[in-house]
Amino acid sequence: MADLTLTRIRPALASKRLDLPSICDICGFARSIRRHQSCSKLRQQRKTEEWNALMAEKLAARAAREKRYAR
Repeated sequence: MADLTLTRIRPALASKRLDLPSICDICGFARSIRRHQSCSKLRQQRKTEEWNALMAEKLAARAAREKRYAR
């Protein structure tokens, strides 16, 4: 059986309700309208560094964890 592992670049966001309010803090419009797309892209660019740090932390914790079934 082929080993298919999924390496994520960013954490899964849809596992629970999003922490973001329905009104954008950058433009003041609702997040569901088209005018908000540029703000959303800007927020994603800002969050990239934060997500990279979070994923590196998770990867380090996984590597430090003891293996249960060593083969």
